[in-house]
Amino acid sequence: MAQGAVLQVFGQPAATDVARVMACLFERKLEFELVRTDTFKQAHDKGPRGHVTLKHGDVTLTDSRDICRYVCTEFPRLCTRSLYGAGALERASIEKWLQAEKQSFDAPSSALAFHLAFARRTRASPYAAAVDDDKEKNFPLEEEDDPHHCHAGVVENEAQLLRVLDVYDDVLAGTAYLAGDEFTLADLSHLPNAHYVACTTRGRALLSSRDNVARWYDAISARPAWRQVVSAQAQQSSHCPAVVLDDP
Repeated sequence: MAQGAVLQVFGQPAATDVARVMACLFERKLEFELVRTDTFKQAHDKGPRGHVTLKHGDVTLTDSRDICRYVCTEFPRLCTRSLYGAGALERASIEKWLQAEKQSFDAPSSALAFHLAFARRTRASPYAAAVDDDKEKNFPLEEEDDPHHCHAGVVENEAQLLRVLDVYDDVLAGTAYLAGDEFTLADLSHLPNAHYVACTTRGRALLSSRDNVARWYDAISARPAWRQVVSAQAQQSSHCPAVVLDDP
């Protein structure tokens, strides 16, 4: 326990692991210090994953999902809604989807984010993929978006991701979110990769091809906490204060 210690996040907001942690902290309305490091630049050839470290007193964690679990259990009363479940059954359902995201959604979505959204933009800037809504709508169609010039790996990962989305779509036909009718870590954990996928014409088409998935993604990506992450990706400030926002 380190209740009085400052929360520090090391990494670049454009990295998906860092974005996941920041989204969780913003949802919990927690103040933290963002220490920008060059680990994202060092890992740019592997896609937009980068590395993240959370330091809280004598606690140091380096896995983004574990950090989110820690934040939710270490600060259980600082948020009006429980991102990690109110009881054992709810938490078990959330954990099931966290594992699904890590084992099934992460690999194809990361590959697509790299090929479609990340690789071409790193030619100019490692942070160029962190864009606002208006810029996302204005991306020109490039080779990666053109089906006639598409890398075989993109097609393979699209097919793999669509199989995952089929499962999600069936579940979301009966619930607003993956683990039920409340937004939880199960949904939050998908946001960083899904955001990059949705930044391209082909990626948006994938998410839109499943009606329930499209409705779900629109809802979770519009959350104020996630929009704060997108905004932070384009800013240079290292201090991220808690902002009290009305629940959507």
